[in-house]
Amino acid sequence: MSHQSATARQLTFDELDTPLRETTFVVVDLETTGSRSGEDAITEIGAVKIRGGEVLGELATLVDPGRTLPPFIVELTGITSAMLVGAPRIERVLPSFLEFARGAVLVAHNAPFDIGFLKAAAAQCDLPWPPFQVLCTVKLARRVLSREEAPSVKLSALASLFAVSTRPTHRALDDARATVDVLHGLFERVGNLGVHSYPELVDYLPNVSAAQRGKRGLAADLPRRPGVYLFRGPSDEVLYVGTAVNLQRRVRGYFTGSETRARMKEMVALATRVDHVECAHGLEAAVRELRLLAAHAPPYNRRSKFPRRAWWITTTDEPFPRLSVTRRSAPDALGPFGNRTDAAEVAATLTEVCRIRSCTKKIRMDQEHGPDCPATAVGGCPAGSDPQGPDEYGPAVEAARRLIRGADDEPLHRLRGRIDELATAELFENAARLRDRTAALATALRRAQRLASVAAIDELVAARPRDGGGWEFAVIRAGRLASAGVAARGVSPMPVVDALTLAAETVIDEPSPLRGAMAGEVGLLASWLDSPGVRIVRASDGYAEPSRGAGAWQQWCTLARAATLG
Repeated sequence: MSHQSATARQLTFDELDTPLRETTFVVVDLETTGSRSGEDAITEIGAVKIRGGEVLGELATLVDPGRTLPPFIVELTGITSAMLVGAPRIERVLPSFLEFARGAVLVAHNAPFDIGFLKAAAAQCDLPWPPFQVLCTVKLARRVLSREEAPSVKLSALASLFAVSTRPTHRALDDARATVDVLHGLFERVGNLGVHSYPELVDYLPNVSAAQRGKRGLAADLPRRPGVYLFRGPSDEVLYVGTAVNLQRRVRGYFTGSETRARMKEMVALATRVDHVECAHGLEAAVRELRLLAAHAPPYNRRSKFPRRAWWITTTDEPFPRLSVTRRSAPDALGPFGNRTDAAEVAATLTEVCRIRSCTKKIRMDQEHGPDCPATAVGGCPAGSDPQGPDEYGPAVEAARRLIRGADDEPLHRLRGRIDELATAELFENAARLRDRTAALATALRRAQRLASVAAIDELVAARPRDGGGWEFAVIRAGRLASAGVAARGVSPMPVVDALTLAAETVIDEPSPLRGAMAGEVGLLASWLDSPGVRIVRASDGYAEPSRGAGAWQQWCTLARAATLG
């Protein structure tokens, strides 16, 4: 066994965005005792490490398969059982090969065969298989060459087509060397088509229409940084908005076979250009995407297309208030809800437990509620049929408002007690229905209180550790992302925080639970603040949910949902 190899770490897919001529490849070929990777064994490994057309090293070794070779294998390869006497076993060979190939893209002619045997050998040796990127020259040849030019993509046929320097002989190193020349010939072809990096090559491999591929230039000038992208149509209208960790790579994917959605192919066909907004980190990109969706309502976005549309439970403005489901929020409103049905069901539960009237009759301040309403026991108004003036009725509405604010969760305890009573009476179906309604109410309350706790803070500066070192920063004002930035590893963070705070947006406050912020944006901020490693740098007010809010009911809600699913 002989080889030369420079020590290299495993490259990430981002790092492989370097040109093909600067990417390291290890071309490998195997000889085996048969065609079944789980049952047959490797008899020979040949590998060539290349970069930029230069051979960096070779590895070649026979391998003792621990069995007699079948006659047809001896005839095909010329390798005999006698030649394998004294050869190393795969347990000794494979670690050397993995070290030789570390950090490179693996290449093989009919890669599933060779890589399948290598993975099976790694499993046999109890060795982890590294996350190699893999390129198959059979697949690449079939994509690049026409049927007329290459009726067959066997290695021998391609060796003749590209006039390789080493003819394939069914010996591992010779075949690996021949595959190197075939690979270089195929690279020359794709280079003329604008494919210059490994990710571009992966994108090119699937067969896509010429029109779809022809628009790949729309992504050429995009940065390889996080951000938001906007596809624009013939009249400069926004067709689609999305986010990306790597803008260039994400947008480029729309022009390849990796994009299979019919709607997106239709959108790409209409697109004339791609705008972008570069962002400091993923949180800023997600927030900006939400704002752009609200501003443009792009026709090809399905989810979160109208982020400002939400339903709220509010109290009516009258002497004897009722609960109403509306699009407009107000102080002490409960929401947001994605659809009216969910809001109406929660409103009904809240109406019943707080004994708020459901009748729609207009009642003046000098009148009483009750005389015209049938008793609750016969399906009447939850406020009851006893006469009540505004002063007697008012505490019911105030109880609902206190529950929404998180000042008092006594109504939830009352509902839970009723569930226990129904279960004790063996009215299990009734108990289950009330349990589900109670869980829906508590979940809605907790979400509203969680978002309101973020929106209540005039200014909050938070930091989260970055992968690879440094910090991500967010300046949050009244439930909105007012500024975002990063401090790279080794950069003093506090001057960055001061600069971000000075440059932060001024927000306009509104009288609503979220102070005018979009619920989706506050939700993104709340989730980011809850993510691992986040630290509060400074805040104008304390960041906390109400002590008697629905947060304490989340475990009970989780168990209730599990019981429903079970």
